[in-house]
Amino acid sequence: MPDQGDATGGTNGTGGARSAPPAVRVEGLWKRFGDQVAVAGIDLELPAGRFIGLVGPNGAGKTTTLSMVTGLLRPDMGRVHVAGHDVWADPTEVKARIGVLPEGLRLFERLSGRELLGYMGRMRGLPGEETDKRATQLLDVLDLAGSQHKLVVDYSTGMRKKIGLAAALLHNPEVLFLDEPFEGVDPVSAQTIRGVLERYTASGATVIFSSHVMELVESLCDWVAVMAAGRIRAAGPLAEVRGSAPSLQAAFLELVGAHGRHAAGDSLEWLGGGSGAGSR
Repeated sequence: MPDQGDATGGTNGTGGARSAPPAVRVEGLWKRFGDQVAVAGIDLELPAGRFIGLVGPNGAGKTTTLSMVTGLLRPDMGRVHVAGHDVWADPTEVKARIGVLPEGLRLFERLSGRELLGYMGRMRGLPGEETDKRATQLLDVLDLAGSQHKLVVDYSTGMRKKIGLAAALLHNPEVLFLDEPFEGVDPVSAQTIRGVLERYTASGATVIFSSHVMELVESLCDWVAVMAAGRIRAAGPLAEVRGSAPSLQAAFLELVGAHGRHAAGDSLEWLGGGSGAGSR
């Protein structure tokens, strides 16, 4: 009989041994904001030990879904388990096992990068000496050692993403959730972040990140879930979701029904030519 990894697209690398439980299990998840349905009853299992992309156009419901999965937003209906624990029934256990880099990251801006990590480690219950050791290593690997005594308020966008990632990794979580972690990040910082995440997943941990940049997801992830209009359109190993399409981008456009939409050739015949506000 196939092990659980066959159903979720992955195994635990032990041959016939049974795979670990899913990193995330979502059942019947709903969220409305007034009359708008942001997440429409999704069911989803995300395998452990994978680099997973949650992809979709703007407004697809990715951020709302991640907020509910990580306990930042209460769903209207549905259940979420992370690392085998119910997010809302057992929040303390879940929060001890996850790291989160949310969209619109808010940090203690009047602390230095070093002070921020020191505070976060101690708040997580790490001994001071261990916190300082891990902070030093993360600051070095993320190219922040030279800026560790600067106030976070003076950090660039890329530096803020990196110090936020360091804070999310400090307690060595089982599952790391990242919402658009490369948005507004320069290529050098993006490469640094990418290297840290690849090293993290190579150790058997799980990364789940949202993005609308298909090329990035295709280069990083081995498992994807495609979301549109609050629903999951496809989920599975990257090659399976891509199918016979030449790229994930092409498969994505087919899945969300975007091919041929908003053709500009006929409707914007006035655009271009620098003729000003009116015709002559």
